[in-house]
Amino acid sequence: MNGKEQTYEWGDKKKLLFLSIIFVCIIVSITLTLSKTSCTTVYVATNGSGDFNCNGSDDQVEINKALAYVAENPKFTTVHLKGPSIYIISDSILIGNNTILEGDTTAVIKLEDKAGWPLEKPMITQMDSAGNHDITIRGFEIDGNHDKNNEKNRGKGYHNLINVLNCENIQVHDMYMHDSHGDGFKVVKCSGVKFYNNRVYKLGHDVLYAIYSSNIEAWNNKITCRTNSGLRIYNTNHVKFYNNIINSEGEGGAGIEIQKIGPSTVMNDIEIYDNLLYETNAAGIWITGYGAGYSKDSAKDIFIHHNKFYKTGTNEGADWAGGIVLNGFQNTLIEDNKFDGCYGAAIAHKQVSNEFSAPGSGYTTIVRNNIIINTQSSPAAGEGYAVYNQLKNTHSFILENNCLSGNAGGNYMSANSTSDIEADSELAAKLNTNETLGKDFPWSEAMSTGPQTPYEINESKVQTEQEESFELSLKKAFSEFRKFLKKLLLNISMQFDKAENLKVALPFIISDNRLREEAPNTTFSDSEYIDVGKKSDGGIYRGIIIFELSSLNHTDQVEEATLSLFWYYPENQIRSKDTILEVYRPMKWCREHVTWQQRESNDPWKNSGGDWYDRNGVFQGNTPYATITISGDETPDNRYYDLDVTELVQEYISGKYENTGFLIKAREEDENYIAFYSSNWQNKSQRPKLTIEYI
Repeated sequence: MNGKEQTYEWGDKKKLLFLSIIFVCIIVSITLTLSKTSCTTVYVATNGSGDFNCNGSDDQVEINKALAYVAENPKFTTVHLKGPSIYIISDSILIGNNTILEGDTTAVIKLEDKAGWPLEKPMITQMDSAGNHDITIRGFEIDGNHDKNNEKNRGKGYHNLINVLNCENIQVHDMYMHDSHGDGFKVVKCSGVKFYNNRVYKLGHDVLYAIYSSNIEAWNNKITCRTNSGLRIYNTNHVKFYNNIINSEGEGGAGIEIQKIGPSTVMNDIEIYDNLLYETNAAGIWITGYGAGYSKDSAKDIFIHHNKFYKTGTNEGADWAGGIVLNGFQNTLIEDNKFDGCYGAAIAHKQVSNEFSAPGSGYTTIVRNNIIINTQSSPAAGEGYAVYNQLKNTHSFILENNCLSGNAGGNYMSANSTSDIEADSELAAKLNTNETLGKDFPWSEAMSTGPQTPYEINESKVQTEQEESFELSLKKAFSEFRKFLKKLLLNISMQFDKAENLKVALPFIISDNRLREEAPNTTFSDSEYIDVGKKSDGGIYRGIIIFELSSLNHTDQVEEATLSLFWYYPENQIRSKDTILEVYRPMKWCREHVTWQQRESNDPWKNSGGDWYDRNGVFQGNTPYATITISGDETPDNRYYDLDVTELVQEYISGKYENTGFLIKAREEDENYIAFYSSNWQNKSQRPKLTIEYI
């Protein structure tokens, strides 16, 4: 071999060595990158391949262990449910701060058959009842197993799929949610809520239900209602609902519901746009005042634009059928929408029932640049008017430049316009065929409203499995050793966890209400205080309150349960008599309708002021579960007053009685009035609380 050949050979070897080094570096880099990504995730499976492994029964136990591990170890962020698998749960799944609960699209969380869960016990909820933050739930399926739990009534609060309270920055997206008895995603006193890219089919109450919350967004969801609404807000502000498709199949209520009660909150920043609402059972959008009085400045300026309403209000017996039905909101702007074939009326001012009433008068709704065509007659909702004002003494319309055609009952009832236009035959034909018209056409925006989707909707799931990527292949190739080490660490950690079985729970409050003798038919669920006793000038007051207990099991043994109320009134006043507080077990009551006279809508108490059982099980008995005396010489001293409710809480948790909360009254109801802060009070550290120590 000559020198030249040796030079070539050595040069080739150097190139090969250099390329090999580069290749090894690339592999190591990819491995480290994937390892870094993977090490933030804990896997749950049913085939033995997970860090935590389920067996198809009580699967929430392993899922909760995984979630607890992530919550306790900041370097972990995610619990991933492997599919194809069905995870059967017999208790709630609990998520902590800064946690992602995700899954393959073939992973299903399913409620067990004949669950027997109490009211307001959700399938998925927060870990800390005082509130959590930065939670994401995404990518898998939740099956409420409605048909195998059919002894429960829909819409009463059973088996909500996801339920959180006092939480911040919560996202639910790319989920398939179906067949429940309750809400899909219920948020109470939360902020920063995002609900998007979900497919939801036939739930037992609202799909998204936001109560006393703020900064709520919902978009790109496909919803078929069965009971109540698709998207609903209650005393909630700073809301955007857009690009959703909502319908029903002969059941349910409105597509979107906006509800205002009482003076304690403001609703003045709500925008609804680019949605398709079709064949809803009642109104496409229902906006209503409700219950106690409020000022017009606290309920105003809803902006509804660029939506498409198609044959909304199919229920012939619903007087609130139609496109948009509203009352009790000032200066609502309805602009650039298309209403096609709605039943009863396209847009109507209506009071659905006596309880859904608006205080005062002088409400104005602005309707402009809309297309309203082919409105149909409905036996209960109207003759098929474009615009119908059933509340002409308190509400009025301002109608500007709307295009009208083919409305069976005529264009107006108790409304009028000088600028609306009746379409001629040629234009009407184009409107009926949804024909694209030129940009100079005055209602071109209304013609192109809503998601760009035909009326016949593909009802298949939103999710589809993606093809396995190169990254995923490499990830699998390098994962086994990491999983072994991770399992070892998890097992060690779990051994320490098992040693601690005494816990302190702070269940969150569901509702508190005032029962007031002098306002016997008014629901006081939004007051900032609850009160007991009787004032010197007359009138008896009682309180009723219920806490969430579903995070505890029937077998848990309560060591101590303390109901704490923060006394704030009367300040600097000596009461003529002592106030002896007493706690009883009330009969079941409805938090949205309870009053001095009735425990729920159209169902009165047997005894005005509330029905209860005492510690001995005696109806209207006088042996309380708990009592405390506050001397008439005392005034509020900036602290909690505690009541020992251990026995009653144990009876609720064990299943001896359904959890109906606490009825709080004064033993002698005479000149001994005092008040405590309620769950609506702005300072969280002074709200009612229930502290439970249990094994």
